[in-house]
Amino acid sequence: MGFADDAKDALAATGQKIGRAAEDAKERVSDTVDGAKADAEVKKAEAEVKHAEAERDATKAKNDYKEGLR
Repeated sequence: MGFADDAKDALAATGQKIGRAAEDAKERVSDTVDGAKADAEVKKAEAEVKHAEAERDATKAKNDYKEGLR
């Protein structure tokens, strides 16, 4: 029975190692997705700032033009 027990232990250890490797891979993919989402949020925020600056500049130009007409 020693051989059967050794084989059983080896299979259990291999199964645990595969499980850990799968969990690690899942975590790496999750981290990558989280990073991509964060990058997208940053780009969106930057675009919103640029849009607000453009609106500010357009309003200033319009006000300057109106001031010149007076």
